[in-house]
Amino acid sequence: MPIYEYRCEACGQQEEKLQSFSAPESHDCPECEAAGGMKRQLSAAAFSLSGGGWYAQGYGAGKATATEAPKPAAPSGGCSGGCACH
Repeated sequence: MPIYEYRCEACGQQEEKLQSFSAPESHDCPECEAAGGMKRQLSAAAFSLSGGGWYAQGYGAGKATATEAPKPAAPSGGCSGGCACH
């Protein structure tokens, strides 16, 4: 369940409530008792995407395209590519 932030438009009282997604957008203020005075506020998300997975592997703007050149293969053979024969 999300934590919603509310602020009274009449007196400025603020509160946070742990409520279901279907919670009403407003309710009566416990401080000044204004009917429907407590309005839900827009707040920042409480999670971030990090680590591996779809977010780090290019979902969205940083997505790799098929037109990119492939990385060169590692040299093979006994000399490991350090001589003039490659």
